[in-house]
Formats: sequence, C-alpha cells, structure tokens
Amino acid sequence: MACELLTVGQMAQADALTIEAGTPGFTLMQAAGLAVAQAIVQRWSPRATVVLCGPGNNGGDGLVAAAELLQQGWPVRVAMLAEPERLAGDARLAWAHWQARCVACAPGQTLSALLDEASLDGQALVVDALFGAGLTRPLDGMAARVLAKAQRKGLPIVAVDVPSGVWGDSGASAGAVHCDVTVTFFRLKPAHLLMPGRQLCGERVLADIGVPDTVLTRLQVRAWQNEPALWQTVYPRADMAGHKYHRGHALVWGGPLMTGAPRLAARAAARVGAGLTTVCVPQAVWPVYAGSLTSIMVHPLVGEGPNQWQGGLQTLLGDARLSAVLIGPGALGGTHPGGLKALVLTVLASGRPVVLDADALSVFQDDPSLLFAAIAGHGRPVVITPHDGEFARIFAPSTLAGCEGKLAKARKAAQLSGAIVLLKGPDTVVAAPDGRAVINASAPPTLATAGSGDVLAGLILGLLAQGMPAWQAACAAVWLHGEAAQAFGPGLVAEDLPEKVPAALRRLAAQDPD
Repeated sequence: MACELLTVGQMAQADALTIEAGTPGFTLMQAAGLAVAQAIVQRWSPRATVVLCGPGNNGGDGLVAAAELLQQGWPVRVAMLAEPERLAGDARLAWAHWQARCVACAPGQTLSALLDEASLDGQALVVDALFGAGLTRPLDGMAARVLAKAQRKGLPIVAVDVPSGVWGDSGASAGAVHCDVTVTFFRLKPAHLLMPGRQLCGERVLADIGVPDTVLTRLQVRAWQNEPALWQTVYPRADMAGHKYHRGHALVWGGPLMTGAPRLAARAAARVGAGLTTVCVPQAVWPVYAGSLTSIMVHPLVGEGPNQWQGGLQTLLGDARLSAVLIGPGALGGTHPGGLKALVLTVLASGRPVVLDADALSVFQDDPSLLFAAIAGHGRPVVITPHDGEFARIFAPSTLAGCEGKLAKARKAAQLSGAIVLLKGPDTVVAAPDGRAVINASAPPTLATAGSGDVLAGLILGLLAQGMPAWQAACAAVWLHGEAAQAFGPGLVAEDLPEKVPAALRRLAAQDPD
C-alpha cells in the first residue's frame, strides 16, 4: 500500500520532477480531472452539476472534470472565481479544453459564468475545485458564501485534492465545509488523515495520475500513514527454539487505589506476546491484583508509601531478565505526586526501555525539564503516550511556537523530550526525535472509552519487551489497538480489547509478505 504522506511542497516537487522527466503538466492535469469525473460517475447518476473553479491548477483540474462529464452526457455548468483571461499555464489550457468541449457537445449554449450565489440554482451536485491543499488563509468572500450555501441546501459536494479551506499540511480548517467525497492524487497529504480535515474530506479517493514512484527518493519523505508495511519486517516472531525469557519479561507498576488500569495494561502486554508479565504492587493491595490475574505474576512491595516501595522496585529492576517497564496507568491514585515522581525517576534510571503513560507524565507538569533530563540520561528508548490534556501539561504552548497542527507539535515534542511521542486521539500521531512520524487513521470511535489507553500502553510494553525498536513498537501497537477494536465492534469496553488482540495478530500475519 502507498503509505507515504506528502506535504503540499513535496507534492508540488513530485509534479515538477515528473514534468522535468518529460510528462507535460497538462497531461497530469488531464489525468487528475478524469479521475475526479470517474469518481463522480461511479457514485451518482447523471444530474445537474456545477463545478466551482478557482484561478489555479485546482481549478484546471475542475475544468477537465467538467469537460469529461459533459462528454458523457451530464448537464454541467462551470462557475469561475476569476475571469478566464486571468488564468495562466496549464489552467489556461484547461479552459481552452473546456471551451472546445462545450462547442462540440453543447453548441450555442453558455455553460460558464463567474461564481455567485446563483451558481447553485437548479444544481444537484457541486464540485469544489476552488483552491485545494495550498490555501493557508481563511476561506472568505464569494467562495466561502457559495460553499456554505451548498452545505445548507444539503447538496452533495465533491472536493478536488482537499476541501477548500482545509490546510494541506496540518488538517486545520478555516471555513471549509463537509464534503461527501475528496479525490486526491499520487499520495495522501497529512490533511487527509488529521482532524478536522479527515472528517471534512468524507470518502477519500486516491488516484494515480502518472507521477512515478521513483520521485519519492528525491522528496525526503518523513511521514507515513500507519500501515504494517512500515514496521512488519522488525515485528517480533516467536522462535521455535526459544523460551519465555526469549520473548521478554514485561513489568507494570500497579498503584494502590486505581487497580483496573495496570491490570488492563498487563493483560495487553501478555496478549501481544511478552513471555512473562509482572505487576509490582504495594503489599496492601496484593490480594486485589492476585485475585484477578492468573498467568500474570503479582509481586508485592513491602512498606506504607513510595519511599519504602522505591527500594523494592529498585531490587526488582535489578533482575537482568527484566526487559521493559511501564509506569503511569492508575499510578497517582493513593500516591503522593512527589512519591510517584520519584518512582518514575527510579524506573528511568533502570537502563530498560520504558513506557510512560497518564499519571507518570502529568506528575511532571510543574517541572517538565526534570522529566526530559531523566529521559536524556536514560540511554534507552522511552515512549510517552499522552492524550491532548496530558500533552498540554508537559509541553507549554511557548515551547511549541510555530508548530501548526498535531503532526508538527508531536514532532517538536519528540525533539524536546528525547522520547517517542504517541499523541493519542482519533488521528493518533507517533513521532520520533529524528523527525519520523506516522498518522494512524484506522482506529474506530468505539476506542473512546475509559481504559483503552491503558491497553495501548500495555501493547507497546509487550512489544518493547520482545525487543522491537521503540518507534516501530509504538506504531505497531496503535495499529493492533485499532484492529482489536474493529474486531469487537459496537459495545466495546476496555476489558474486551486484550481478548481481541489475537484476532488482530491473525490479521497482521495475513499481511506478512513472507
């Protein structure tokens, strides 16, 4: 699957490289317009259609689409945002192509006019070919009014590239309206996966317009849609000659009050393949954990508070067979913030791959630099898994100045913290300090339920324990998390997710190229 994500600038470069290699720009425009027309014909029967065309190449794509629909017998009109005489380059060639098609198919009829609110009168379908992904200012003026009117009237809208008003690199919206279908070309852009752009796009259609894959080597791609092809070659496989310690020993910190979250995480780590999973807990609550966990070991820590628990935790971390550690789910309940902070720093001093989630992040909101320094001195991979609220607590807006959108913020946060940053949400981003990033678009909305994040943290832990590289482990865990939720369907609660991990693993195995 083509999973590279291109910025607006990279897509322009891809077009330029293709043209430089001998393909005329208008040939690419013709292919794009034909793809738009084909997407329309496949979804609707012929009906009165108005194509709203802007002054650039997006409008040129729309003119080609209009000409093709007219050729196929559709009643089509074009509404131009600017006088045709102002068009230049390939867009001007597209205007000539449209005019020639009008003469051939509808001689004597006027099928073009300047855009105004009357452009929608009598129309049953709207094509938005006004601006595309390059717009970085609010949609305004007549274009905004006409699109808003189309939405009020309930007319289906097909967008060319992205809905006008959605910013291609960030997915931000400034005046865009919801479209039923969005047709884009060669590769998706971040806006097609990041909210709210993803939702505004409606159904996405990715069309081949003749740009060769070879141009990708010149584009320095650093973002991808999260797919197994990215990380499947380093996914851990069971060794026929191995034993449980070969598959890793995962450790979860279990707090004294909120006991459900650590248990969810531990079950997920075990389900995803960790050979052993242990939850270490204050001795007073050992019966709570031990009474509900069977294949997962429960290790009691003596003492009445974090200062005493810390010694037992250090002893446990001294076991050379321990592979990776998770702290955070349910950790603050019943624990003083200062005590939890000390436990987190103890874990970071262990020399093991670490996952920090939930409370293990929020407890540093008054001094994030302390956390970042500990991560920097840790010398082993660290994955942090904040949701938006936790992210805002440890990454102040001033530290993210100039970052537009979730992708840019996650990348900057990874650079600042030195950790793999998994910024959760319907458009989860996983970013590495070196700039690599994925956007995940496969998670169903049923994952918006208490405890699902704890399961995700456990999946990452289980993969790290098996030796998977940290960025790839986080990407794989997000994908498996979504697949498990899809496998269960409606009515999902967090306890269901670990039990559906085997189904997700079977789906992953079916995609293995080997």
